[in-house]
Amino acid sequence: MQFKHPEILYALLLLLIPIFVHLFQLRRFQKVDFTNVAFLKKATLQTRKSSRLKKWLTLLTRLLALACIIFAFAQPFYASKKALNTEKETVLYIDNSFSMEAKGSNGPMLKKVTQDIYENVNGKEKLSWFTNDESKKNVSQTDFKNEVLSLEYSQNQMDLQDVLLKAQQLFSKSTTADKKLILVSDFQQKGSFPAVDSTFSINVVQTKPVVTANIAIDTAYIISKNANSIQLQVTVSKTGDLPEIASISLFNDGKLIAKTAVDFSESTKNTIVFDIENTESFIGEVRIEDTQLSYDNSLFFSINSKEKIKVLSINQSNSDFLRKLFDNEGYDYVQQEFNQLNYSVIPSQNFIILNELKSIPASLTTTLREFSNQGGSIFNIPAKDLDIASYNLLLNTLQVGTINGDAISAEKKIAKINFSHPLYTNVFEKRVTNFQFPSVQSFFQMTSNASNVLSFEDDKPFLLQTGNTFVATAAFNQENSNFKTSPLIVPTLINMAQQSLSLPKLYFEAGKSNTFAIPVKLTQDEIVTLKDSISSFIPLQQTKANSVEITTENEPAKAGNYGVYQNEQLLQYISYNYPRTESRLTYVNAEDWEGVENFSSVSDLFNSIAEENNTTSFWKWFVIFAVLFLLVEMFILKFFK
Repeated sequence: MQFKHPEILYALLLLLIPIFVHLFQLRRFQKVDFTNVAFLKKATLQTRKSSRLKKWLTLLTRLLALACIIFAFAQPFYASKKALNTEKETVLYIDNSFSMEAKGSNGPMLKKVTQDIYENVNGKEKLSWFTNDESKKNVSQTDFKNEVLSLEYSQNQMDLQDVLLKAQQLFSKSTTADKKLILVSDFQQKGSFPAVDSTFSINVVQTKPVVTANIAIDTAYIISKNANSIQLQVTVSKTGDLPEIASISLFNDGKLIAKTAVDFSESTKNTIVFDIENTESFIGEVRIEDTQLSYDNSLFFSINSKEKIKVLSINQSNSDFLRKLFDNEGYDYVQQEFNQLNYSVIPSQNFIILNELKSIPASLTTTLREFSNQGGSIFNIPAKDLDIASYNLLLNTLQVGTINGDAISAEKKIAKINFSHPLYTNVFEKRVTNFQFPSVQSFFQMTSNASNVLSFEDDKPFLLQTGNTFVATAAFNQENSNFKTSPLIVPTLINMAQQSLSLPKLYFEAGKSNTFAIPVKLTQDEIVTLKDSISSFIPLQQTKANSVEITTENEPAKAGNYGVYQNEQLLQYISYNYPRTESRLTYVNAEDWEGVENFSSVSDLFNSIAEENNTTSFWKWFVIFAVLFLLVEMFILKFFK
C-alpha cells in the first residue's frame, strides 16, 4: 500500500493525546465506609470492573476512528510498478498496406482497426505513431484521433525489422521511461521475426481476414507489333477458393474496347491476349472483376507514337554490323565516313559510335565534348593502328583515362561479364559459365577509373564505362576479333543506344525511382509537368540538347495514366501501377514471435493497458470504518452498563 499524501501520517502521533488524557483522568475509587453489609461490597466491586472495561472500549473505538480519518486524508492506494512510473512513452504502428483492405468480420480490416483505436484511445498523454508512409512524434491524443480515421491505403509495406528501427527513432533516449510499442497489422508476408529490443515492450494485435482468396492482374507486355495492330498479353493470377471464370475488360481513355473471360479451371495463372489498333496513342487500362482487394484489379499502360533513337556511326572500318543492328523502325540510323563527316548533324544525335578511327582531330574532340556535356552517349571502338596522342586527348577530355602505348599482340578471351551492369539487366536468366566467349588478337592497355563492363580472363578491361561514354580496348574488325559475330554484341550495343534516350516503358511502378526521357527541346526557363484528371506535379528533370530527362520518385503515389505537358501542350502519356507484392494473402502467425504479448483485438489491448495503469484507492473504506467505529462508540456509551 502507498499513500498519495504520506506526510499526513505524522498526524498519527495525535493518537497519543487521547491515550494520555484517558490515563491521567482515570478517577481512583475512594474507600467509603458503609455499614458492613455484604451485598453492598459485592455491588461496588462489579460497578468498578464494568466502568473500567467501558472506558477502555470507548478509548479503543475513538482511537480507531481517528486513525481511520487520518489514513483517509493520506489517501492510501495500490498500484503496479508500471502505473507508478509517471514517465511513459507509447509508439503505435498501424499497418495501412494494401493487404489491410481484405475483408474482416466487420468490413475492411484497416477501417475496423482505425475505428477501434479511435474509440479506445483516451487520455492526456502524448503518443507517437506511424504507418508505412508517414509518422508523427509526440502528438496529443486529440490530434491523433482527428487523423486516424482518415488513413488511406499505402503501396508500401514495412518489414518487421524496419518497424522496430522506426519505433526506436520515435522513442526518446530516456533509460527510465516505460516504453511500449503497439503493432496493429495482418502480418502479411512479413518474413521472419526479428529479435525483440529489450529497451521497450511490444504489444501485438493481428487482424485476420475472413477470406484469403484474391484475383490480381500481374503484368502486361507487348508480344507483337506491326503497322496496323499491337498484341498485348496480360497475365492474371488467382489464389484461394474463387470462381473459375472471371471477367476482364480493356479500356482506352476510359472507353470500353474489349471484354472477355479468363479461365482458372486448369491453372491459378492464365494469360489473355488483346488485339489493339496501332494508333498514335493508347491510354490503356485492363480491369478485372474481384471483390476482395481492389488495388490489383486494374493495370494501367500507355502506348505512344514510337520516338526513334538517333544513332550516328562515324566509320573508318566496315560498319555492316552496325547497320544490321540499328537500321530498323526503332532507330533513326545515320552512318558517315570519317573523311566526309558533317559536324552539324552531331548535336541532334542521341548515340554516336566512333568506328575504328585512326586519328581523332581536335575539332571532333571539341564537338564530342559539347555533345557529351549535353547528355549524348558515345561509344569509341579503337583502330588497331591508332594515333595514341589524339585518342588520349579525346579520352582525357571525356574523363575516361589514357591508352598506355601501342596495341599488345596476344590472344585473349573476353571471359568475364559484369552481370550487374545496366547493359545486361534482364539479359541473362542466370549467370553463364559455359558461354562461347569471343576473343581478340590484340588489345590496348589503359589507365582508367572507369568501371569494367566486359573483361578479359586476366581481369584486364575490354569494355569500360564512365558516365555516358563507353570505350573498347580492342578493334572489332574481323582480323582482330570475333566479338561482332558474338551473341554479346546485340545486347551490348542495343542497350547502349537505349540508355542514350530512355524512352518511357509500357508502365512504371508507382512510388519508386523511375527515369525516362521525353524527346523535346525546352528553352532555359521551360519545365514539364505530369498531370492526371485531379492532380499535377513537377517532377525532377534535367534538360538536354534534344530531350528532357525526367525522374519520378515518391510521386506519383497513385496508380493511373498521367500526361506529360509542356505548358499546356500534351507531349505523351506515362503510366504507373502499384507493385503486386501484396496480392497473395498469406500470413505469418504473430503468436510465434517470441518476447511479445499478443491480443485478439484492439479493445482487449487497450483494456489491458488500462489495467496496468490503474490505481486502487482505499480512502473511502477508511472513511466507512471511521463512521463504523464512531457508531460502535455510541452503542457502547448508550447500552454498555
